[in-house]
Amino acid sequence: MALVKRILVTGGAGFLGSHLCERLVEMGHDVICLDNFFTSQKSNVAHLLDKPNFELIRHDITLPIWLEVDEIYNLACPAAPGHYQYNPIKTMKTSLMGAINVLGMAKRCRAKVLQASTSEVYGDPEVHPQPETYRGAVNPIGPRACYDEGKRAAETLFMDYHRMNKVNIRIVRIFNTYGPRMHPYDGRVVSNFIRQALCGEDITVYGDGSQTRSFCYRDDMVEGIIRMMENPEDFTGPVNLGNPEEFTILELAKLVIELTGSKSRIVFRPLPADDPVRRRPDITLAKQKLGWEPKTPLREGLMRTIEWFRSIDLSHYRPPTPCYEQ
Repeated sequence: MALVKRILVTGGAGFLGSHLCERLVEMGHDVICLDNFFTSQKSNVAHLLDKPNFELIRHDITLPIWLEVDEIYNLACPAAPGHYQYNPIKTMKTSLMGAINVLGMAKRCRAKVLQASTSEVYGDPEVHPQPETYRGAVNPIGPRACYDEGKRAAETLFMDYHRMNKVNIRIVRIFNTYGPRMHPYDGRVVSNFIRQALCGEDITVYGDGSQTRSFCYRDDMVEGIIRMMENPEDFTGPVNLGNPEEFTILELAKLVIELTGSKSRIVFRPLPADDPVRRRPDITLAKQKLGWEPKTPLREGLMRTIEWFRSIDLSHYRPPTPCYEQ
């Protein structure tokens, strides 16, 4: 009989967190979902509330909490520019104080703890594609620094707790991810384009659309995260998780228009400060250590995501911040 673990997921009602909770509940584990519902939706986990092995706690991870757990997935943090720039000091506190609080809990409980870091630690990269050995090119005083540097500092704390206190850690660097349950007003490029296309609005492209991103479907990402947590103890990471297929933003906009059958026009707006010119993961390490690589092609994943967007009522979703499209 498989061991039932007590697992905490911070940010568990968010886009990725809710799917992770769902998987862990299906695996039979005792799952605690912790979220402050700033950029997430309770509806993402409503279907889990009657499960005997699922528990939901409204709490801000910047504040201490005492729980008895075996594993912690630390996903809590606003991840879209319009959201994390809305209150940049709070964003930095979420990364730093959140890391300190989950690491303290892991130390006390002797739990394994995984940090959901980000490709943003590479900033506007001068190395392409980006391997884990690349140290990045982040502007520490720019408008994106509250997120980029917050995540970099969280990685530092994780490594120091591991070296100094022998805490059993994992670090994954998550590249652009998309799929059903994306908040329609989260400001990410995929959700923006799909919402705008389905509403018949202009598709907003920042810059000339030549900047590139690599898009990983949510199921593939959740599988990679779980594999990293379950990996033998001697591999802490960091490890890149993302899709190495690279697309320009303009290519994505045209594909969304094609798949939705929308008559939306593409309009261009000035590029925000410090927006990365290109982004593509080197996933050699993930293949070697986790036996992981994404399976879902962009067209297939977008079709599933568009189908979900068609099924929801946008009036049930509150824009978390007034500047979500930035």
